[in-house]
Amino acid sequence: MKKKPRRLSVYFGSELFSIKHLVGNAYLAEAIYEKSHGRFLCRLPQDFELRGLHPQTIRDQDIRALFECDLALFNFDGTELDSGTVVEFMLAKFADIPAVILRSDLRGAGDQGRGDPWNLMASFYPRTVTLHMESLIDYRLVQKQRRRLRPRDEVLHLAGQHASATASIVCDRIALSVVRALEKVAAMEPVLPRHLQEEVYHWLARMPGLRGKEKALRKELEQLLERKVERGLL
Repeated sequence: MKKKPRRLSVYFGSELFSIKHLVGNAYLAEAIYEKSHGRFLCRLPQDFELRGLHPQTIRDQDIRALFECDLALFNFDGTELDSGTVVEFMLAKFADIPAVILRSDLRGAGDQGRGDPWNLMASFYPRTVTLHMESLIDYRLVQKQRRRLRPRDEVLHLAGQHASATASIVCDRIALSVVRALEKVAAMEPVLPRHLQEEVYHWLARMPGLRGKEKALRKELEQLLERKVERGLL
């Protein structure tokens, strides 16, 4: 059996259009690095250098980064899932990239009853681990445990950064669960048959309509495939 790579890159699929998203993404990515002792290196799309303002330039850069990564983490929060994150998740499944779905939102949604709290078309894909974490409930529990440390005076409460300390504990717990899920999904056997790998990755070079010459795109995806095979990911 092939040895696992010492370090694995993780594409971090999430919303990134508000300060809450930016701060939450950054803290969770750093906590995952810490809890995994440097094994999982999350790549945040919010940190990518934009090589132009055209929407397709941004989209193409995200797709390339996703295909390059060893694993992927997708945040499925909200009563309606972020459409861009769902598209990225599906692209990851086309490429047989091991994926973890994280939902930290306790609200219910979707059409699955007691199943996943989102549309059923986004569930049941292979080589995927799903985590349901009710972060608000966890926050309240930690807050209750830390009550003796919390001053009654609101000024002292804010000055002492008690709310952020509570949130940090919750985020660290989520990060530890994510690390365990990443380890689990990294150990799963590939779904894509070996005799179809080259054809599928040639198709992935064309299917998204990436800008560039077809020959160069095919070469780029061939090199990614070769790297993944060498690292035991495919």
